Amino acid sequence: MSKKNTDESGFEIIETPEALAGQINKAEVFFLKNRKVLLGIGGAIVLAVVAFAGYRFYIDSQEGTAQNALSSVVYDFEADSLQKALNGSGGNEGLLSIADSYKGTDASNLANFYAGVALLKQGKFDEAISHLESFSSSDLLLHARAQSLIGDAYLEKNQAAEAISYYKKASDYEKNEFFTPVYLMKLALAQEKANQPADASSTYKRVIDEFPLSSEVVNAKKYMGLLEGQVGK
Repeated sequence: MSKKNTDESGFEIIETPEALAGQINKAEVFFLKNRKVLLGIGGAIVLAVVAFAGYRFYIDSQEGTAQNALSSVVYDFEADSLQKALNGSGGNEGLLSIADSYKGTDASNLANFYAGVALLKQGKFDEAISHLESFSSSDLLLHARAQSLIGDAYLEKNQAAEAISYYKKASDYEKNEFFTPVYLMKLALAQEKANQPADASSTYKRVIDEFPLSSEVVNAKKYMGLLEGQVGK
């Protein structure tokens, strides 16, 4: 029997012709024993890659059509013709149709946002919440705005606890000088409605301390003063 090759530390070096041949033989035996399973796994991976490529091709082909449809209906939305914007007019698809028919596209995602706003204005709060929750965005302004609007819908439904949850998400997400104070003021109002005067006072104080240049500071001081008698009771 030949002496095994070792390195200076005494550990066996397996990268010898004999060792490599042994490893190759073991791999061949393993493959033959598990041929069906391995081929099945390989086939599944190939199918997954092909399916994903096909899905992306389909989505990309739909994006242009969806964007054209959305650009046609945004005019009605901006003109406050909410029913036309939601359901379409003059042969144009509405926001509800675009959101549902082109799922996976950026246009469908944005249509959910517009539809949520329109439905909220119409007082259809549950539908508004559903569409706004279906919307997602990496844009710091739009994401926080959607969370705040969901809070608005819950507050209109007299569900202050849910409103507080969403206002907190809006105010904590990528804080900025312009919109965060607005979301904090909404949060404080919801906390007042939930009979949480201490929390509301603390939130008003955050507006005053963290955003001293905001136009919301005047109201924050006023409402905080009105709560002084309730805090601590």
